[in-house]
Amino acid sequence: MKTATFPAVRVNPELRQAAEEILQEGETLSSFVEQSIRENVERRQFQQAFIARGLRSRDEARQTGRYVSADAVIGRLEKMLASVKAAR
Repeated sequence: MKTATFPAVRVNPELRQAAEEILQEGETLSSFVEQSIRENVERRQFQQAFIARGLRSRDEARQTGRYVSADAVIGRLEKMLASVKAAR
């Protein structure tokens, strides 16, 4: 598979210097930018999937008329938190 390039990105000199200063040993500015793009793409894909699941859940609740109360959800979350704390 051929590789592709991203368009050049113009930034102010301070941002470039800050990025260069945080590079880890052996890391290049190009690899840093690529990794940043990969992580942001993945984060946005997760966000889109999360929103899609929420919308499907909303639509199903509207269609079936079955809803879960906020108190029930909070109660379950509190139990989950307590069990995690107890396991520590």
